[in-house]
Amino acid sequence: MRVKFRTTADGEVAIVPRAEYERLKALEREAEEDVGTARLVMRAKREIADGAPVLPMSVVDRLGGSENPIRVLRQFRERTQDELSAGVGISQNYLSDLEAGKRKGPLELHQKIARFLGVPLDLLAPIAVSEKEADPVRFAKRKHVIADMKRQRGQR
Repeated sequence: MRVKFRTTADGEVAIVPRAEYERLKALEREAEEDVGTARLVMRAKREIADGAPVLPMSVVDRLGGSENPIRVLRQFRERTQDELSAGVGISQNYLSDLEAGKRKGPLELHQKIARFLGVPLDLLAPIAVSEKEADPVRFAKRKHVIADMKRQRGQR
């Protein structure tokens, strides 16, 4: 490597060929990534030591694929649909529809499922919807009931 040193008003500087400069910058970025990775690994080790669940690679692969995360995690925990539905207070048919993707559940339900299965909510939250989106018919009825109540109050 050809390095030239020059003295300037700011002090001594090194002058390197552009290709060498780019190589050194790439090494710097790689070192920064390594430090970031080391931080993530240390955090993960602490979380595991504190009791965070560890998922087998086969489960992670299934979660990363197109499979429904409720089904994947239920099967990972070796629970039946009947056990899970009873544990979170929904019907087995509703759970079946959730797992098949025919219906979507509200975040509150996904929180119950995550608690029951002992997994982080982060694994289920992406498929959760608002309560209104989960049950539009009930919300439409509620809207009419509220409108009726307001009309009745206005007539009194």
